[in-house]
Amino acid sequence: MNTNLYNYLLGIADNSLILGQRLGELCGHGPSLETDIALTNISLDLFGQVRSYYQYAAKVAGDNRDEDTIAMMRPEREYVSVLLVEQPNTDFGYVIARQFLFDVYHYMFLTELQNSKDETLAAIAKKSIKEVSYHVRFSSDWIKRLGDGTEESHARIQNAINDLWTYTDELFHQTEADKEMINEGVGVDTSKLKEQYYKHISEVLNEATLEVPDLKYFQKGGKQGVHTEHMGYILTELQYMQRAYPNMSW
Repeated sequence: MNTNLYNYLLGIADNSLILGQRLGELCGHGPSLETDIALTNISLDLFGQVRSYYQYAAKVAGDNRDEDTIAMMRPEREYVSVLLVEQPNTDFGYVIARQFLFDVYHYMFLTELQNSKDETLAAIAKKSIKEVSYHVRFSSDWIKRLGDGTEESHARIQNAINDLWTYTDELFHQTEADKEMINEGVGVDTSKLKEQYYKHISEVLNEATLEVPDLKYFQKGGKQGVHTEHMGYILTELQYMQRAYPNMSW
């Protein structure tokens, strides 16, 4: 098994899995029917992308693992998603801020992943970026609407951005698997995206009449499997059926 490639795939897929699960919690709870459906569809997009990554990871593993086993049967410390995506749906402002901060990164990442020497990864990226381009437009438009809206909407989205900003730097932290895949021309050198990311984020926030947080300390740990207290609750719900009824078939 190519361990570095396998771990690299998990590093990509776990982000979308956990964020997709978070968005799935909102089904039927959106502020309007249109927004509710949009968030649910984004969740489905992410799960669709995740299936492609996990199917490829199962192939790379070359054992009895399949996409479901990889997605839903690992212990918490084996999930390597960033801390940002596991943050709770505190209110609609937090949902949009979390989505926006991830979407901008995700789009930039997939843009570069299309050039991967790994044909399977490049193909997944080319297919996924069409969906993620919509995700970016959706979350960016809502940032502007909330920021330049009422006094309350402005305050709520600013508070959400302030609280979630501390998790953004981890998006660019590189694991050993990341570094190996970059050296082989398979992975994306995310360090080269960092300046562009914060520039774009700042431009949107300024247009939304929001302030860009000035933080020197950022939280990380998710990529090493060290998560916040929220992760266990997410996995409890995500994994329930598979653990309660092992080897079930539909």
